[in-house]
Amino acid sequence: MLGSTYGTFTTDPRRAHVVACGEAPAPAVHGQAATADDLDVSGRPLHADIPDLDRFFCPESVAVIGASDAEGRPNTGITRQLMDWAERGGTRLYPVHPTRRSVFDSPCFPSVADLPEQVDLAVLLVSDPLPVIEELADSKVKFAVAFASGFAETGAEGAAAQARLAAAVERSGLRLLGPNTNLNAFEMFRDDLEGPAIALITQSGHQGRPVFTMQELGVRLSHWAPTGNEADLETADFISYFAERPEVGAIACYVEGLKDGRSFLLAADRAAQRGVPVVAVKVGRTETGARMAASHTGKLTGADTVVDAAMRQYGVIRVDGLDELQDTSALLARARAPQAEGVVVYSISGGTGAHFSDLATEAGLRLPALSEAKQAELHQWIPDYLNVANPVDNGGHPVGDWRGRKIIDAILDDPEVGVLICPITGPFPPMSDKLAQDLVDAAEQTDKLVCVVWGSPVGTEEAYRTTLLGSSRVATFRTFANCITAVRAYLDHHRFTTRYRSPFAEAPRTPSPSFRKAQALMRPGQQLSEHAAKQLLRAYGIRVPREQLVTSAAAAVRAAGLVGYPVVMKASGARLAHKTELGLVKVGLTSASQVRDAYRELTDIARYEGVALDGVLVCQMVERGVEMVVGVTQDELFGPTVTVGLGGVLVEVLRDVAVRVPPFGESQALAMLSELRGRPLLDGVRGAPPADVDALVEVVLRVQRMALELGDDLAELDINPLMVLPRGQGAVALDALAVCR
Repeated sequence: MLGSTYGTFTTDPRRAHVVACGEAPAPAVHGQAATADDLDVSGRPLHADIPDLDRFFCPESVAVIGASDAEGRPNTGITRQLMDWAERGGTRLYPVHPTRRSVFDSPCFPSVADLPEQVDLAVLLVSDPLPVIEELADSKVKFAVAFASGFAETGAEGAAAQARLAAAVERSGLRLLGPNTNLNAFEMFRDDLEGPAIALITQSGHQGRPVFTMQELGVRLSHWAPTGNEADLETADFISYFAERPEVGAIACYVEGLKDGRSFLLAADRAAQRGVPVVAVKVGRTETGARMAASHTGKLTGADTVVDAAMRQYGVIRVDGLDELQDTSALLARARAPQAEGVVVYSISGGTGAHFSDLATEAGLRLPALSEAKQAELHQWIPDYLNVANPVDNGGHPVGDWRGRKIIDAILDDPEVGVLICPITGPFPPMSDKLAQDLVDAAEQTDKLVCVVWGSPVGTEEAYRTTLLGSSRVATFRTFANCITAVRAYLDHHRFTTRYRSPFAEAPRTPSPSFRKAQALMRPGQQLSEHAAKQLLRAYGIRVPREQLVTSAAAAVRAAGLVGYPVVMKASGARLAHKTELGLVKVGLTSASQVRDAYRELTDIARYEGVALDGVLVCQMVERGVEMVVGVTQDELFGPTVTVGLGGVLVEVLRDVAVRVPPFGESQALAMLSELRGRPLLDGVRGAPPADVDALVEVVLRVQRMALELGDDLAELDINPLMVLPRGQGAVALDALAVCR
């Protein structure tokens, strides 16, 4: 774990409460009602409100509705916990119960309306919070927490109850956390830890506990938002709020389901613009995980491929385990921006250095060879027979004396080096004690990142517990894998935010001239024929082959003469999706007789298969290029998404595709291509010329514009194959399928 200075809890309870709420709260930005300029051309918002959550996290007064001190009642323990928290923090707490005169010797009020003041927050310890919402609204309560379960996580009946609760909250004007949540937001946070903090968001309170306990390793936490079922306040609200907080260095999330895809992207965009890293565990990668997530929170899990792409698109760092969430968040919260991207591995063992370097290189970290001059400098203190090119093997003994610090300083002094990683697979006192101290001392005097992997399974050694964890400048890990994951995320994050530009700033707000043409071609609830689908592409300036739609053999021969031999002939019909499998495509036709025969054969097959045709397409034959696929699908969480990948008949076998959620720009379109395993095909292989990548990117961007403008009316678009011709010759959509909603 990444460590910081140990300390004792404050003796000033009010001070502890202020720190837990966030010292010197930053002013929140309040959104206004959406206008035309706030919506993109699809009608989706381009800006997100930043909720003013200062009084939620730092209330001056709290009402506990359903408070109890009866022995054996679940509410009793919760009431006691809240009263202790309020007492330590100086918050005024009012028990509310219709039949009790007092609770734990504190006066109890029959209703919120009877309280002596307007409270900031109401904690609802009642099984059905719905009847209380209107009462809270009348009393001008700003926030409420609904502890009760039995809502969307239980099925259709519970989902309906949650929908009624959400509607009541929306009418009331208050903001609700939950239902099916807990009181993690009102834990006591340590105030003796310095530096940027982690703000934590979890849909399951238990899953946030490991991150919260990192305070005992010296890592500062500022907030914890347990969002539960998110009937009102959601993960996106808290990301937006935390991204504006000056004390927050990173946002750690445990997400089971996203309430609204666009809200999440807008929040992630805000964090990216401000350089605040967001690290997330998102469950639902597998079918089993997705089912569990839905049963627990009642949320849409979303197609995981789309979720993964959307997170990557906006710089959200997705990790798999809670241990990775802890280590990566802690490093990103506290490490300064890298001065260089080169990583040097420094160890006392050649085997350790080689092993770690293999794993780091495989993960994509850059381990540059040190210059000959730098190697000569290191050999002043390290025997000549040891390798110091990178990894640097010191042989062991130099770490035990004055040479150890010299070596570390010399490595950090190299301008190509931004990260120094020292894997220590096990303690070997007293030399390991000296090595740990030298690393800490060097880290305190450099802006570069110094990481240590303390591999001892015991973890009670003085060098680990006191020296390493006692430093806020050394990033200390327990495993090779977590160190590599965190360092890669650290470098990726800073590279991403350095060049990040919000795609929402340039998102189209008004339809293009193509939109009117495209609208006329749409047939709600129907699949378009290939001919109509290609007209849709033409409307958006996407090139298609020369072709004509014919309804007789004689017309086919005339069309072939106009198009130019050789030609391709294809059956065209509104319900025709897989023409090749049915034998409804003929290629390489070079004469009038072949065209006549092909026409008759295609129409005979169509009659036999019972396929209605609007005609037969006689098309220009385009052979030389790389077959790609570009398409649009509708994701129930994010709306229209754009896909690009290797096309042709093997598209479903290879599944080599990349996905983005509009809006996005040219840089993201290029990044999509970089994600493809088949990307080298576009550069030319086995003597083939390089493909026209610029034309491919242009098609992706035009398809994105189509997806935005046609919005939810276009259920599916598939351009396959899109033949990408040699550089400078463009790209041609040889086939297309479009389905209208």
